[in-house]
Amino acid sequence: MPQQRRRVFFVGVNKKKNKNMEKFIFPPPTHGNEMGISPFTSKDAISDLDFIPDDRVLGENIEYALPAQNNYQKKMRSNSKHLLNHSVTIHKDRTKEIIAMVPDGGNYKSLPEELWSTRKVNIAWTRMNSKRPCFTIDTGHNHHFHYRANRVPTVRESARIQSFPDDFEFIGIKTSQLKQVGNAVPPLVAEAIAVKIKNILDKG
Repeated sequence: MPQQRRRVFFVGVNKKKNKNMEKFIFPPPTHGNEMGISPFTSKDAISDLDFIPDDRVLGENIEYALPAQNNYQKKMRSNSKHLLNHSVTIHKDRTKEIIAMVPDGGNYKSLPEELWSTRKVNIAWTRMNSKRPCFTIDTGHNHHFHYRANRVPTVRESARIQSFPDDFEFIGIKTSQLKQVGNAVPPLVAEAIAVKIKNILDKG
């Protein structure tokens, strides 16, 4: 997954009904230093969606304007012919000016000190780092910004980082869509754990 996110999972086994069932062991990592495989970065996840200018509002059934650039993007696009949930948030000019001061991977500390208190949270004015996995996608996205564009990520960009395939449509107003994305267990993580559980149940 192209995201740094801490989650706690508990898997319980009813030993009274499954006396011979083997002990559950979580799936091993697939990427990271110990595997010798670099993790996918923020840019790896969404660079094929970068064709939207900051000031253009798009929405549903958008044509892909760029080809998939890596295996992760190909996987996310595999069952989709059009983009959904890819509407850009239009910020005030002053907000865009401040975002523009923050470099790739930077945060409020990259700004002049007089602007540090413009938002009263420690994650304020944080840009994705194009060379690293994304920070945790939360339910608001008011303080997190695209690694290149001077705006918050679209619902689709956030969904990509959460590993939702492009054919998965989020409904409701944008605020609701962002909450759905941020509160979700990333599908690729859920799949890995579910497959492990299924294998144990099949053997039991």
